[in-house]
Amino acid sequence: MPACSRRSFILGVSATVLPLPARSEATAAPRIIEARPAKAQLLAAPAPPSDILGFDGTTPGPLLRYKQGDALFARLVNKTDLPLTLHWQGMRGENAMDGAAPLTQAAVAPGASFDYRRPLPEPGLFCYRPSVYPRSGELLGRGLKGLLIVDEPSPLESDADIVVALDDWKLDSAGAVDKDFSKDSGTGEGQIGAALTVNGSPSLATHEAAPGARVRLRLANLANARIMILSFEGVKPYVVAVDSQPCDAFVPVRDSIPVAPGARFELLFDLPAEPAGKARLILRGADGQDKDLMRFAAKGEKLPPRPPIRSLPDNPALPREIKLQQSKKVDLVIAPDGAGWRLNGAPSGGYSGDPLFRVKRGAPVTLGFDNRARVPLVMHVHGHAVRLLHDLDDGWEPYWRNAVVAPPGKTKHVAFIADSPGKWALHDDILDHEAAGLATWFEVT
Repeated sequence: MPACSRRSFILGVSATVLPLPARSEATAAPRIIEARPAKAQLLAAPAPPSDILGFDGTTPGPLLRYKQGDALFARLVNKTDLPLTLHWQGMRGENAMDGAAPLTQAAVAPGASFDYRRPLPEPGLFCYRPSVYPRSGELLGRGLKGLLIVDEPSPLESDADIVVALDDWKLDSAGAVDKDFSKDSGTGEGQIGAALTVNGSPSLATHEAAPGARVRLRLANLANARIMILSFEGVKPYVVAVDSQPCDAFVPVRDSIPVAPGARFELLFDLPAEPAGKARLILRGADGQDKDLMRFAAKGEKLPPRPPIRSLPDNPALPREIKLQQSKKVDLVIAPDGAGWRLNGAPSGGYSGDPLFRVKRGAPVTLGFDNRARVPLVMHVHGHAVRLLHDLDDGWEPYWRNAVVAPPGKTKHVAFIADSPGKWALHDDILDHEAAGLATWFEVT
């Protein structure tokens, strides 16, 4: 398998091992997703549970699972006192079902409901969460988030299929979720909490399997703002999908993946072949204080050697090349403006006013994100998959993204085919930045 490119990708934190339903969610009746107040044990006992908002009363919400070719039919029932939507992060197309208020729909008022219907032509790991400008960060930060899997027809061979949802929580001295999100909505690093959870639990996640067992690990970062480096120790991980799209299997540099808010990675690895072998998933701390998120133990009878790890099939709906010379080139200069943001020299109007650009369906687009701030930005293009372009030549990274990190003082370029009609959001996935105005939109006609 090829090693990771010399140019590393940047993109996460908190983890959970979720049980995986054995059958598809697809039915003729809607899957009811009820947003309501609830309690969650975000700190280890004897600390009391914290008040949260959760889908079906949990955070993360229930894992939704479908098969490629199914149709999603979900009814959001809002039993909170805040306006809501469901945004299906990573799903391409279907603008009316994108769930970005006020751009693609009106927010669902307290006590109301809304039906989401969309085909599921592409497999992958997706997030579902509210997207209600300018309150998305608050809604996510109070617990409204979940994961959805669309299984490919012929899954990759594995002995265990594990989902890890990464998150962090900003709690006050009494263990309650800090509800003053306005103080983090600006041009700083955003809301980063000290309480880490593993699928909504503060406990270390563990998994035991036979020596040599093959593990498929699906990772997602559901935090508001934290960009984290996750490292593997004791196994050789192969990345097989990034942001819901398959890629040629590769071993990342130093067995580590940077995972930003909203990002998803799928990996395959084999547990140590010797009995009592161990492996770890580690969160690298910026201050040098690393934290184990998950531990694997090889126990029992040794399994026979597995065949070489293979890649998932390419997505035939995505182009093999993008004609950059023929693309519409758009630059977005992003600069702090007090507690808000200026986009191309003007105070941001969010999703109001004219679009950043308009293009015909099928047109290639090159976007430049020029970050004039002192903090990283995670720029998310709704409804499309983008290629991160190389800084020094005309090539691009060998995987697709929903969002890319623009480091402080740097410019990053992406390219994509505008293949889905509608009005699409373009914003920072550090949602506290979006709340302060780091948001705009484009239209495909």
